Amino acid sequence: MASSSTHFFLLSLVFLMISFFQLSSHQQLCRKDEYLALMQFKYSFVIERQASTCPKVDLWKSQGVDCCSWEGIWCDQNTSHVIGLDLSSSCLFGSINSSSSLFRLGHLQYLNLALNDFNFSKIPSTMGNLTRLTYLNLSGSYFSGQIPHEISKLSNLAKLDLSFNLDYSHQGLLELRRPNLNSLAQNLTKLEWLDLSFVDINFPIPKALANMSSLTYLHFGQCGLLGKFPTDIFQLPKLQVLDLDNNWELSGSFPEFYSHSQLRVLDVANTTFSGELLVSIRMLSSLEYLDVSSCNFSGLVPSSIGNLTKLLVLNLLNNSFWGENVPFFSNLTQLIDINLRLNQFTFSEVPSSLASLTYLMNIDLSDNHITGHFPSWITNLTNLRQLLLGSNMLQGSLPSSISRLKNLETLHLSSNNLIGIVEFDTFLELKFLKVLRLGFNNFSLVTKTTTKRTIQKFGTLGLSSCNLREFPDFLRNQSELNVLGLASNNIQGQIPTWILNMSASLWILDLSHNNLTSFEESFLVFPSSLLYLDLSFNFLKGSLPIPPLSILFYLVSKNMFNGEIPPQFCNMTSLQMLDLSHNNLSGRMRRCFGNLSSMLVLNLEGNNFHGPILETWETGNKLKAIKLGQNNLQGKLPRSLDNCKMLEFLDLGNNKIKDTFPFWLGALPELRILIFHSNRFHGAIEMKVPGTDLLFPKLHIIDLSDNGFVGTLPIDFFARWNAMTDLEEKNATYLHAYNHHFMVNHMIIPYQFPYSMTITNKGEKIEYAKILEVFSAMDLSCNKFDGEIPEAIGNLKQLQLLNLSNNILVGPIPIALGYLTNLEALDLSQNKLTGRIPTQLTQLNFLEVFNVSHNHLTGPIPTGQQFDTFENSSFDGNLGLCGMPLSRKCDHYNSEVLPPSSTSKGNEDSGLLAEFSWKLVLLGYVCGFLIGVVIGNIVFTRKCEWFMKTFRVKYPTRQRKGGMKD
Repeated sequence: MASSSTHFFLLSLVFLMISFFQLSSHQQLCRKDEYLALMQFKYSFVIERQASTCPKVDLWKSQGVDCCSWEGIWCDQNTSHVIGLDLSSSCLFGSINSSSSLFRLGHLQYLNLALNDFNFSKIPSTMGNLTRLTYLNLSGSYFSGQIPHEISKLSNLAKLDLSFNLDYSHQGLLELRRPNLNSLAQNLTKLEWLDLSFVDINFPIPKALANMSSLTYLHFGQCGLLGKFPTDIFQLPKLQVLDLDNNWELSGSFPEFYSHSQLRVLDVANTTFSGELLVSIRMLSSLEYLDVSSCNFSGLVPSSIGNLTKLLVLNLLNNSFWGENVPFFSNLTQLIDINLRLNQFTFSEVPSSLASLTYLMNIDLSDNHITGHFPSWITNLTNLRQLLLGSNMLQGSLPSSISRLKNLETLHLSSNNLIGIVEFDTFLELKFLKVLRLGFNNFSLVTKTTTKRTIQKFGTLGLSSCNLREFPDFLRNQSELNVLGLASNNIQGQIPTWILNMSASLWILDLSHNNLTSFEESFLVFPSSLLYLDLSFNFLKGSLPIPPLSILFYLVSKNMFNGEIPPQFCNMTSLQMLDLSHNNLSGRMRRCFGNLSSMLVLNLEGNNFHGPILETWETGNKLKAIKLGQNNLQGKLPRSLDNCKMLEFLDLGNNKIKDTFPFWLGALPELRILIFHSNRFHGAIEMKVPGTDLLFPKLHIIDLSDNGFVGTLPIDFFARWNAMTDLEEKNATYLHAYNHHFMVNHMIIPYQFPYSMTITNKGEKIEYAKILEVFSAMDLSCNKFDGEIPEAIGNLKQLQLLNLSNNILVGPIPIALGYLTNLEALDLSQNKLTGRIPTQLTQLNFLEVFNVSHNHLTGPIPTGQQFDTFENSSFDGNLGLCGMPLSRKCDHYNSEVLPPSSTSKGNEDSGLLAEFSWKLVLLGYVCGFLIGVVIGNIVFTRKCEWFMKTFRVKYPTRQRKGGMKD
């Protein structure tokens, strides 16, 4: 490329010569200074032609000297000034700075630079010099940084679009902090169109926007908006499009709507908008698109929605709408897309009012409570592209007439109660079908198709729990498959090599919960595209298979893999979940696990790892769950664990860790669950930094049982465990390691891994797949705590389970325990408690399990409420107790019932404690009620005597065999 000065000398000479010729012909040219500015602007960029041809700028030179005739440029007919510049999608690559020749075009009214690559440069402040601009579009062009204050000086703007300036990971690059949104709203009063999608605003919507009466288009998608949305904005007289989606901290509700509204698009998806859909929604007679998905709306869907006869899209996904009948659907004759997924509709059948909507292309009614048979009338909706009825309670058989839906691309029927035999060949009649999800029903899938028959190429096949006994042969030719789910079948034997190599674009492979024993070949080559691999719950042996380095999820729990973790795992820098639990792996933990910056969950539980816990947990890691229980780990806890600032769940139970209580973990702001049972912890539990206020602010499940802790119960900690004291109403949500999903061909990929608990009671193993966030429990049993039970424990009002058994506690049972109104299970057995059982405990209406056996309690057992349900064993070993349910009556209490003697009896009691503990072991019981918190389908084997009753009644869960949601 020639130097800049040479370019301009030659350009000026050419311009003068042609100007002379044109003037003699009385033809008007664009101005020389603007011609030179445009050419200088052109030469300041590289023209990339990788994505498409870019004729605009590239052809300027061949289109003559008159820049007014160039493509993408138009001029004022009277003055010849350049007033419009459209260089959108012109493949420009480079940076724009404040000295750019662009800003010499002072008469510009229209400027469109969208869809180029300005290499993360900032929007120049000199943009504010173009004061005549009425149209400015810089969208999708890799601008970054703070939007300059000078933009707010463009008071003539009618359209401003700064949207979709994203980096390569789809994160927003621009921010609007100084100035903020309020500055724009106050100065740009002529705006008709404002699109700031993906601009980081992090500010409430200013009320000044409600004064911008010219607004027709308002788009704030994923801007980090805060606070409550001003309802007056809904009433703007010319507003046609209001899009607020993906602002998770933006709240609000719909107002009463009036007939003058011109709204065509109303999208508040993925916000915290709440309330009901009001009857007045019928006033939005121009509405074509309504999306309130993943909000907090509730109540009945008003029948007045039937008045929205122009509606094309209705999306009510993931709210709390309910109802049993929706006849108004039949009025929405233009409807193309309806989504009622993840609500509480209890339809006795798929609403037949949909049958008349002949334009319907997409139906999503999945994850509701729909019963009845598969509706035969659906096969008349021949325009259907997507039919999603999964996760309901449909029954009966699947009709073969489904093959009439010739345009169907996606069919989701998994997790229902469909029965019978389903011929896979039925779906081969649907030539456009790419996504087929049939898993977790009660039918048997028959796959007679061989590799000789030409069939369509699927993108997603969800065939989990379809009673398959072998890998279907037709899969050999599925070279475009992205997702394959074969979990929870009865496939036995080897994993054939062709399954791993059938598709170069395979992202997800789920073979969990089968009877697989080995791989056909020892040298495995997984497709390089693989993101998710689940081989858990099989019988696979040998060394761990090594996936591609780009893997996100690697799940192989409950197999028989052995040996050490291969060093290649240290290079898997994208790994988010590593679950190697319950195998026969050995060796030491890989030091690199502490610096895998993408890791969310590390689960090595139930193996034979030994040595110290790795010491290199680096600052800035994203770990939310660490499970190292049931190994042979030794030594002390590394202080670098306090670098895990996002940690919610730490389980080190059943190892050989020898240390004092790590009070410093209390500084972890998100820690909710702490499991240290069955180790060699020792010493008193005390604060080493007096006056510290922030100690375990979110902790609500703690298990320190079966260690060597001594001293009094940690009253200083009780006073600061806010998550156990707070009685504010909380959402009944479940604890999980991550709360995000991404979708592949309409299949939810489980980025969300719930914490769960498994309990064994008298040989019966029960798994609770989810734990409510409000659940609170404390187990300090089987230690050597002494002294009295402090009254302060009565402040932990959220406690549902409390176990202080098998210690050396003395004194009375505190009356303050009667304040624990949520308590469901209380074990104070195997101590030296004295005095009477407080009658205040009868106020614990949820108490289902109570054990004070083997203490020195005296007096009558309280009666009434829950106490009338407890058995003799709850009070055994207290010679001074009387009354029901014991046979010892209290008629002559003062003369016949004597308290046990003190001192001399102490040693004897200690012997009794030891003897009884051995009896417990022989009977199959050990300390503690907290069996441990696990991820996914991991199973624990700790035992307890009484905990199961509570959870069996209180938290029943619907179990499925396993595998990814299919």
